[in-house]
Amino acid sequence: MSESLLTISIVGLLAGFIFSMPIAGPISILITSNALKGRIRYCNQATIGASFADFIYVFIAVFGLTNLYSWYKPVIPYVLLVGAIFLVSVGIKIFKTKVDLEHIDKSQLSGKIKKGRGGFWTGFMLNFLNPTLFLGWITSSFFVLSLVTSLGFNTGGLDKNIGDNFKEINKIEGKSAQLKPEAPSYLKFDSVKLVNHNATEEEVAHFPKYFPLLLSFFYALFLSLGSIIWFYYLALLLSKFRHRINILIVNRIIQALGIVLCLFGVFLGYKAICIFI
Repeated sequence: MSESLLTISIVGLLAGFIFSMPIAGPISILITSNALKGRIRYCNQATIGASFADFIYVFIAVFGLTNLYSWYKPVIPYVLLVGAIFLVSVGIKIFKTKVDLEHIDKSQLSGKIKKGRGGFWTGFMLNFLNPTLFLGWITSSFFVLSLVTSLGFNTGGLDKNIGDNFKEINKIEGKSAQLKPEAPSYLKFDSVKLVNHNATEEEVAHFPKYFPLLLSFFYALFLSLGSIIWFYYLALLLSKFRHRINILIVNRIIQALGIVLCLFGVFLGYKAICIFI
C-alpha cells in the first residue's frame, strides 16, 4: 500500500513537471508575459490557481467520476464560449502592456511585484474554462500510468481504474466527440500491453475500499505540485535574465504572446460554435 502511494506520488510529480514544459498553452503564455515584466508574485499566484484547476480535472479523470462528466458535457460549449471571451480579454490586456526596464525605478518595480492581485483567479479560470484539459489529462495520465505498470512498478491498480474510465468516457463521447484530441497510436487504449496485470489485480483485492480515492488524490496532488515547480522556475529564470534582452524585443515578445492568447480564445470560440451547429 505504501509502495503504491510512493510510486503514484513520484509519477504524478514527474508527469506534472514534464507535461507543463510546452510553452504553447495559455497558462504558459500568462506566466511568460508577466515574468518578463518582473511580476514574480503574480506568476506564482497564477501558477497555483492553474494547478488547482488541474488538480480538479485530474482527480475527476483518474478517480472515475464519469457521472460528473455526463452532467458536465452538455454545458461544455457554454464553458468554451466563456473561456474564449476570457482568453481574448486577457490576451488584449497583455498586448496593450508595455515594459520600460530602463526608466522604471526599483521601488515602482517592487510595488508591481507586490500587488499581483488577481493572479490566482486568472490562472485558475484560464485552465478551468478549458474543458479540453479534462480529455488531455485522462489520455496522458492513462499512458503514463500504463507505462509505469508495464515497467513492473506497483500503481495499486490505478492504471486499470483509469483504463476503465477511459473506455467509459469514449462511450459518453460517442462518434460525435468533437473535443476529443486525436491521440497517436501509442497512446490508444488497446495498444498498451500491461505486464504483471494479473498480479496487480490480486494485490488490489486486499486494499481497503477507500484506497482508489487515496491514490487518485495523491496522483492529482503531486501532478499539480510538479506543474507548480516547473512554472515557478520558469518565471524565476525569465525574470532574472529579462534585463539581458533588448527592451524593444521584450515588448514585442509580450505583444506576440498576447496575440497568441487571443488566437487561443478565437479557437475555443470556434469549437463552441461547431458544437452548437
